Amino acid sequence: MFHPEIQGGRIGVAGDPVPYRVHNDNVITSLLLACFLISVFAFANAKHFILREAKNFFYVPREGRTDFSETSSELHFQVFLVCITCLLVALLFYFYTLQNIGETFVLRSQYTLITIYLGIVIVFFLLKMGLYTLANLVFFDGKRNQQWIRSLLFISSVEGVLLFPSVLIGGYLELDIEKVIVYVTIVLIFVKILTIYKCYVIFFRRNVVRLQIILYFCTLEIVPLLALWGVLVMTANNLKINF
Repeated sequence: MFHPEIQGGRIGVAGDPVPYRVHNDNVITSLLLACFLISVFAFANAKHFILREAKNFFYVPREGRTDFSETSSELHFQVFLVCITCLLVALLFYFYTLQNIGETFVLRSQYTLITIYLGIVIVFFLLKMGLYTLANLVFFDGKRNQQWIRSLLFISSVEGVLLFPSVLIGGYLELDIEKVIVYVTIVLIFVKILTIYKCYVIFFRRNVVRLQIILYFCTLEIVPLLALWGVLVMTANNLKINF
């Protein structure tokens, strides 16, 4: 009984394994805690920049003016927040996968699946930035393109801040995934409203063509978002083990 290396009988029957729970995962907990602490430290040192960006977001810029005055540290701070946003999106879809698609995959570790999701989301964000840059350089001047890239980084940072509570609630309080989806949908709608507002202010304020705004927004926002969802679902279905 006290020497498992010795072959022999065992008293009792084997118990059921403890099911996987996110709140018992030390790696994910440590990762989220590290992101939270680094974000708090960064916010404390960049609060003036954040307040300035929030104030300038609703400011209608003059024609041909960029106001692109971020320092390298401020730019790195925005890129860091965008990376956190990508990580939170990957974790949210990981939670959705566990509850709606499956719990067993042809992978050695669950963290590999999260890494795959994170890579897909990062590639999606880079492709969207590339499509925006290409379209804006074709139809608009470079200065307005710089204004848009700056605004897009700020919007993505705000999205990450708003998604952070959904990861904590969905992962650690084990809230029903449908309620988490409702919260995420509300956040996405709010973010898209900010996006289309800034798109109108920068590109279409002087020449108001509603159909052009709708086509521009659907092509570069709605369609890529649906494509991201389809790629993530297809990836999860291809990697899960079907019994």
